[in-house]
Amino acid sequence: MNDLGLGTQYPIIQAPMNWVTDAKLVAAVSNAGGLGVLGTNAGQREVTPNPKQVEARMTAEIQKTKALTSRPFGINILTPGDGRALATSPYTIAMLKAAFAEGLRHFVVVGQAHQETFDLIKQHHGMVIFRPLTPSVQEAQLAEQLGADIIVATGHDEGGVLPNREAGTFTVVPEFVDAVSVPVFAAGGINDHRAVKAVQALGAVGVYVGTRFLATEEAPVADNVKQLIVDTPSQATVMVSGNQRAIATPQAQVYAETYAETHDTSASNRQIGRDGGLRESMLLGHLDHGIITVNNGIGTIKQIQSVHEVIESFFE
Repeated sequence: MNDLGLGTQYPIIQAPMNWVTDAKLVAAVSNAGGLGVLGTNAGQREVTPNPKQVEARMTAEIQKTKALTSRPFGINILTPGDGRALATSPYTIAMLKAAFAEGLRHFVVVGQAHQETFDLIKQHHGMVIFRPLTPSVQEAQLAEQLGADIIVATGHDEGGVLPNREAGTFTVVPEFVDAVSVPVFAAGGINDHRAVKAVQALGAVGVYVGTRFLATEEAPVADNVKQLIVDTPSQATVMVSGNQRAIATPQAQVYAETYAETHDTSASNRQIGRDGGLRESMLLGHLDHGIITVNNGIGTIKQIQSVHEVIESFFE
């Protein structure tokens, strides 16, 4: 077991990707020695606008995960932005209620450092693993002051919603390591053991991995999408907005062309959302809707493997 307070065999945290995590994936990560994390909409296939349904659905997914693993796992919490009170985020409150009621202790908190959210988690004896959406030394130091136990340094190499700052993982990680005294995990473009060793050389004590887990047997990702990730070279990706990268499917190329003309990230993201976003494409496999978001090094992902095989290969 590592000594970071995670209770895991290896210092690896599975990124809580929206729509494409579920009990099966999360339990597989935890059983293989990492920290599995339930993302927002974990285990779901349909959107709900009802916070009470969000709480009930997450409670059920937590219970499913408990039935599959006796090891620690976590949950994703999105903080309110712009200094707003927690009461303004009913979905975040719903997620917290579900986690507290089920006794979870690991919270991957994403967004801005938020005193109220951190304090509430600590009151329930939880561990705060904080990942600022846009990494900065100031935000990392503030998070440490507010009680974060682990801080994730995310480079622009990542998949998902990209940082506004176009700094790579190799830039952000040593900056964070030098700026804070709590453990730093590295995120962004980490697909194999070489990347793990590289970020450890920069001072990171662990890794936070999303894209590589998409191409695993246990991931709730459509089979055609898993195969597409394996078959796609790194250069075959496009920027579909100012903060989203995707595999260059014909539909993604349409978004990319529109964004290249308008440079309007908000409008582009709204259109992608209206077309189904990650749910339609990555979860349901409808490549003519939404996007397949990935890190910028997918060319190193050569095969679909089990979660256990992936994690073992990271620390060989």
